[in-house]
Amino acid sequence: MNVDETLFTYFMDSLKDPFVFVDMNHIIQYMNREAKERFKGKPAEVGRSIFDCHNELSNKIIVEICEKFKEGLEEELITDNKKYRVYMRAVRDNEGNCIGYYERYEPPKLN
Repeated sequence: MNVDETLFTYFMDSLKDPFVFVDMNHIIQYMNREAKERFKGKPAEVGRSIFDCHNELSNKIIVEICEKFKEGLEEELITDNKKYRVYMRAVRDNEGNCIGYYERYEPPKLN
């Protein structure tokens, strides 16, 4: 592992929320330490399809949001409950092409 990969891993593993990066073929390419721990024993692992981890309705939503990412959408709220809010976020290359996505967690909005 080169220095850049090491620093990237340290940074990602310092996050308290799970981070799973999925490419546009819907294959899991990276999971931080929290994600590996949270999804231990489940079908979420590097090299597997994200569709193996979700039900049919969720998979349909993922595909629909990815189509919006191709059209320029940057982020969409997918879960909003008392525990947390979850956004699906596009990852783009230097030319602006969507190369994948991840879920971003944040605390719920206080009313």
